[in-house]
This record gives sequence, structure tokens and C-alpha cells, in this order.
Amino acid sequence: MRAILAAAVLLSGCATGTSGSSSAEGAMCNANAAEKFVGRPLEGNQEAAQRAAAARVVRTYITGSALTMDFRQDRLNIETTPEGIITQVSCG
Repeated sequence: MRAILAAAVLLSGCATGTSGSSSAEGAMCNANAAEKFVGRPLEGNQEAAQRAAAARVVRTYITGSALTMDFRQDRLNIETTPEGIITQVSCG
């Protein structure tokens, strides 16, 4: 039992506490650069909006959908109508 506890304590020293955050570190989304896609269909424009905003991740959702409140500076949020027309772009 003591050996297991000692191993757990030793291994916990290997953890840095920054799991997942280093990949997004320094990456910033620029929603202003993707504003030109508002009013266009999502289909065929999602990847171009992502590139324009320099976002690593894209989250698309229909207006009124429930969303998580986590903030990611490298994520472009694309809000659409039920018909798939982009109504708003933001970062976070």
C-alpha cells in the first residue's frame, strides 16, 4: 500500500498543471477579419471564416442554442439561422 502511495506522489510531480492550455497559448482569434462572412451561408464559408480569423477551433451553433461558457481565445464562434445563414461571428 505504501509503495502505491509513494508512486502516486512521485508521479504527481510530473504533472505541470497546464494540460491543454499550452497549445492555445499565443493563438488569438480575430473576429473582425471574419465579419465579411455575416449574411453568407455557413456551408462553403466555415473554413474560409476560420482562416480569416486565424482561429484554431470553430464552434458553430444556431441562434438560441445552449452553449458552454468556457472561453478559448483561439476559437471562432459562428452563429447561424436555422437555415444555415451566418448571423454573427465572435471569438471566445
